Amino acid sequence: MKIKITVLFLFIFTFFSCNNEMEDTKLNNFFDREFKSMLIEYPESGTYMGRHDNNDKLTDMSLSSIEKRHRNSIRSLEKILSIKRSMLSENNKINYDLYVQKLRQSISGFEYMSYLMPIDQLGGIQISAANLVGVTPFNNLDDYSNYLKRLEALPRRIKQSMILMSKGIAEGIIPPKVVLKSVPEQIKAQFTISIEDSPFYDPFTEPPKSISSEVAQKAKEARLIISGKIMPAFIELHSFFIDKYLPSARTNISVVSLPNGEKYYKHLINYYTTTDLSAKEIHKIGKSEVKRIKEKMQSTIKQTGFKGSFQDFLEFIRSDKRFYYDEEEELLDGYRSICKKIDPKLSALFGKLPRIPYGVKPIPPYQAPSSPTAYYHGASDDGSRPGYFWANTYNLDTRPKYEMIALALHEAVPGHHLQISLAQEMKNVPEFRKRGGYTAFVEGWALYAESLGEEMGLYKDPYDKFGQLTYEMWRACRLVVDTGMHAFNWSRKDAVDYMLKNTGKTSYDINVEVDRYITWPGQALAYKIGELKIKELRKKSEDTLGENFNIREFHDLLLQNGAIPLYLLEEQVNNYIQSYK
Repeated sequence: MKIKITVLFLFIFTFFSCNNEMEDTKLNNFFDREFKSMLIEYPESGTYMGRHDNNDKLTDMSLSSIEKRHRNSIRSLEKILSIKRSMLSENNKINYDLYVQKLRQSISGFEYMSYLMPIDQLGGIQISAANLVGVTPFNNLDDYSNYLKRLEALPRRIKQSMILMSKGIAEGIIPPKVVLKSVPEQIKAQFTISIEDSPFYDPFTEPPKSISSEVAQKAKEARLIISGKIMPAFIELHSFFIDKYLPSARTNISVVSLPNGEKYYKHLINYYTTTDLSAKEIHKIGKSEVKRIKEKMQSTIKQTGFKGSFQDFLEFIRSDKRFYYDEEEELLDGYRSICKKIDPKLSALFGKLPRIPYGVKPIPPYQAPSSPTAYYHGASDDGSRPGYFWANTYNLDTRPKYEMIALALHEAVPGHHLQISLAQEMKNVPEFRKRGGYTAFVEGWALYAESLGEEMGLYKDPYDKFGQLTYEMWRACRLVVDTGMHAFNWSRKDAVDYMLKNTGKTSYDINVEVDRYITWPGQALAYKIGELKIKELRKKSEDTLGENFNIREFHDLLLQNGAIPLYLLEEQVNNYIQSYK
């Protein structure tokens, strides 16, 4: 009898184990298909990742293709929901939940038709097409042949942008006029230069020596495409933008002035913060943080020996030439020097560090005037391109030295480069997990990383410390001004004045930033909301674990699963704390 029971038990165990493995296999196969489909649908993404099978193509942004991709998302959701979640491994349950959430957010966001606003001062074909050249490989003749095909496809892609924008005018879905003022110059920059100076011709200036003679012939083809097709397409876009798009643009800066705008802003808040916080709650949190940080800033001012009011000090650091470089290369070398000081200090705070290298580059001149102070681009999967911290060298008298340490910590290490590279190096996870787009985690971590400069001994100079506090205050102010403009009828001037009153940022930088919040509602909320949650979880861990708390172990825990929603991060930290009890 015992033998029969044992055999029956083994049969049942084997049956359920096999079924579990079947469901895991189904899910893994589903993720593989989804990733391959994404690379086909969005060839530029593949290029950035170092996946070069579709380097001869550009994303089809026709209305029919956009609608087709939406229908595909609905079908993908149906397929993944047909997989039995209860029979998945614990790790795959997380993958399943995150992908279901990703699909549902994409599907629910489609109704707001944001794709009808493909161009603004922060991005669009006038910026992305040229930037794509810099991440494209040019190692052999096939690379150049693929590139020529991509150049041939660019005029069509520009035309598709114009069709979307025309549809946006008809639907009343168009950005505010005030943020679009710099776009004509961005477009103009692509056709008022010589072919030799065009970023589209750059790959032909210094080809590999082994194929230089063959590339010379292809260079002739490129000149004809650039002069005869690409430049005329940008000229047409410029005329359309000046004559039709700008005159039709919104005068109201709030996203709620768009069709269904109030509901859209709620959707964006949830998407970017991964929380259910309301605009009112976030506005209140922001004001509280502004008050707290301002007290720290005033204390730091005393350490400098400055005599005068808070506003006097802000005016002093914005205008005194000692705080600014005279040459672009000096600024870039300054960032590189800071990064070299940070690198050897990382092992005291992290048990695991990424293998992927990084560098510092200037933001391209055609993009810089309307760009933020800096941004980060991750490395390619194939190792051919490192991660890059892109620094804005435009208007050097608006790029103060006292902000540089905080900015380097944010964009490079231990901020974006460290976190994103560790995610890219994750093993045994679906590809989408390596590129998790949870802004509250990614930007919350990078803002938290700025505060780690204190533990690294980097803020010994009170002006550098004030710069760090200015950056923290800047993100706190975002909670107030983003919700102010998009939910509480604030004007652009209200937002600019609030930032000028409370931060050490330069007037130029503040104006660029406020225009960014107008263009990109909700995104700027993610930084402070994410950082507050990370700091809350660290304090809870320190208080609960006492002597058992290990900062390297804690940081490794936060980063081991890549970017995830804040609620899942909290769950994982709570489990970590429980494991010590």
